[in-house]
Amino acid sequence: MPNGNSQYEMNDQSPTRIPPSRTPAFEKHFTVQELASLWNLSEMTIRRMFAGEPSVVSWGRNETRSKRAYKTLRIPESVAQRVYRRLKIAG
Repeated sequence: MPNGNSQYEMNDQSPTRIPPSRTPAFEKHFTVQELASLWNLSEMTIRRMFAGEPSVVSWGRNETRSKRAYKTLRIPESVAQRVYRRLKIAG
């Protein structure tokens, strides 16, 4: 657990210390609109690509019979790079 005295945060997967700027919480996060513009894809395509990805921040409400779902996504740069590499290999 990070404390105010340490410049580094422990990584849950390994006992090594990593700088806070290298964790998904502190890196640049893209909006759906930003990635759609950068990758020249529709916003719906970006939403489908990143909907189930780990580390993507998603909040909003689920769809009900009388109200549509509103979901806001913030996509960390490392996740965008991971998905891009995966799609590049597949294509």
